[in-house]
Amino acid sequence: MTHRERALAVLNYQPYDRLPIVHFGFWRETLDKWAAEGHLTPTEAEMWADGNPTDAIISEKLGFDFNYYSVFHTNTHLLPGFEREVVEELPDGSRKVRNGDGVIVLEHPGAGSIPAEIDHLLKDRTSWETHYRHRLQYTDERITHGMVRVNDKMVRWDKGGLEFLQKNERDYLYGLHCGSLFGTIRNMLGVTGASYLFAEDDTLFTEIIDTVGELCYRCTKTVLESGAKFDFAHFWEDICFKNGPLVIPSVFEEKVGPHYKRITDLVHQYGLHIVSLDCDGCIDALVPIWLKNGVNTMFPIEVGTWNASIKPWREQYGKELRGVGGMNKVVFTRDRAAVDAEIERLKPLVELGGYIPCPDHRLAPDSIWDNVRYYCDRMREVFG
Repeated sequence: MTHRERALAVLNYQPYDRLPIVHFGFWRETLDKWAAEGHLTPTEAEMWADGNPTDAIISEKLGFDFNYYSVFHTNTHLLPGFEREVVEELPDGSRKVRNGDGVIVLEHPGAGSIPAEIDHLLKDRTSWETHYRHRLQYTDERITHGMVRVNDKMVRWDKGGLEFLQKNERDYLYGLHCGSLFGTIRNMLGVTGASYLFAEDDTLFTEIIDTVGELCYRCTKTVLESGAKFDFAHFWEDICFKNGPLVIPSVFEEKVGPHYKRITDLVHQYGLHIVSLDCDGCIDALVPIWLKNGVNTMFPIEVGTWNASIKPWREQYGKELRGVGGMNKVVFTRDRAAVDAEIERLKPLVELGGYIPCPDHRLAPDSIWDNVRYYCDRMREVFG
């Protein structure tokens, strides 16, 4: 079987020859460290991106079959985005910068983590209508300028990428990214701003959600109507933290749920029955809402301090709920015994079916190359 065939077989509860060994990418600092150690070339570290040909090369060197997050992205972000602008330079070397979402963030030199948010341009109807609404309208450019992996190269949609996807002859798994229905809104407003807007101007709050939902729907519909073939549909959110959602679940269900249902009904019409969603944090309170509205595969199931696992979800929601993730990547910082213990923990979860273990987020700089290699080898031995 090809990697594509076996991954789809697992997620559809069909027979397969062996379990696919998958990952979810790397921190940039991780790749730089591994290049300095001689495991990768500097060019490989520099050129890596999720699902591109260099990703496939690094995957093979480590022993992974592929990166699950290999998708064609339509551009459902602000278009054009705001021009990056340094607003203020501080004595300690840090800078206040306006990013592409119009948010002022605090950047520290050498820091690779998510910067703190200082202020948000989007606050009310005036800022929405002046700076944002026109940047969230559909144009063909949102699709035609997208890049498609065509075997060992990246090709623009309108310069051969579409024709490749129409042929449907690849041997690797490739999904269609359908956008984000609330996560990008949270990025623009901030958690506090989104909360206040819901309380103070529900009409505008709903209008923003509906505008983003319509954009995601139109992009997805246009791609599918082109005849391009994909293996799964995928969404991104990141709207939870260690204690639960950053949005009231009932509000999410009422205002965002219908947009999920509309898009998942659409992708089902085109034969895409695996619909996955990337959301970090403790997602338990949102899982039934996503499942009810057509999302059936949770990713990356961050283990975290809350010990997330597909098992209780499967017990509660049945076999319609699938998963990719849930492998505690922290063991890569330890030793082989820790890796072996984690693989033992995964055994009964794999036996549930409809589940592919995957490190529960990007591999951090303290991940040890030899431990990752050992994990891939042992997974192939145990689940081969």
